[in-house]
Amino acid sequence: MKYDPIFCDQAVLLAHSGGCTVYQLKNETGEGTITIYQVFPGVTLAYNDFHMQYFDSVFVPDRQLFCIDHCREGRLEYAAGHNAYSYVEAGDLKLDRRLTHTGHFSFPLAHYHGAMVSFDLETAIPALPKEIRDFPVDLQRLLKKYCIDQYPRVLHGPDSIEHIFGELYRVPERIKRPYFKIKILELLLYLEALELPDDGKERPYFYKTQVEKIKAIQNFLTQHMEETITQEELAARFDISLTSMKQCFKSVYGQTMGSWLLQYRMNQAASFLRQERDVSVAEIAGRVGYDSPSKFAIAFRKVMGMSPMEYRKAI
Repeated sequence: MKYDPIFCDQAVLLAHSGGCTVYQLKNETGEGTITIYQVFPGVTLAYNDFHMQYFDSVFVPDRQLFCIDHCREGRLEYAAGHNAYSYVEAGDLKLDRRLTHTGHFSFPLAHYHGAMVSFDLETAIPALPKEIRDFPVDLQRLLKKYCIDQYPRVLHGPDSIEHIFGELYRVPERIKRPYFKIKILELLLYLEALELPDDGKERPYFYKTQVEKIKAIQNFLTQHMEETITQEELAARFDISLTSMKQCFKSVYGQTMGSWLLQYRMNQAASFLRQERDVSVAEIAGRVGYDSPSKFAIAFRKVMGMSPMEYRKAI
């Protein structure tokens, strides 16, 4: 497959050898790598590993593509409609034609790991029957089944998909190429046989204005973690209904606001305990919003599995 060498503003070609190409992405929020393998004519398998908050894609398809993304860890924001967004999480499949793959891509948890199978249909359709006789999958039929419009179709944690993709993340180097071929054919057979739900139930999507407010709320919480602020006060401050705020926050970040804030505070506390060993536990507790060291110790143990003093002694 022709894979555009510059598909985002921060992409740098690191290596290209033996049908494997590695790109690095880097910006002020972190970095990532995309490792792409040529498997069949017109068919690639890529591993995506991002430790960054976003990247800006300039990719514009100049041919008919069918792409299948599997999220192993993290979260990915995607366009679910005009000025509307939804989220891919661990275990999900995203299928699309890359028609909305230009622009800003956000990773709400600042990391994303997964695999992507891409088909250049003009090349792949005539090539696959030559690779395996009587293969029953019609790529054009799959495209019509899953890509009914320009926006991605997301299958949320479908049964048995872990068996297909889970093994792709731990393939011995010496058998990678033939194993990739087997797993891609298995994936196509799975998608061919899968019966899509007809109840119309989809994960909720949220409008751009709602998502922007939720991200502003999250940023506010990170800047004011020492303060005690109720969710009602946050909703009023950012002019969003309490119900919408709760629902949208969980969709964007994968946790309730309370669970996310607890995790964030304890991670920050752990960093303080590691880096500022002369600072008392009581002072660190205050920095992350606890006026009671004992309540802080209970919360820290709940997240980290040990007390603050045990954590400091263990590192």
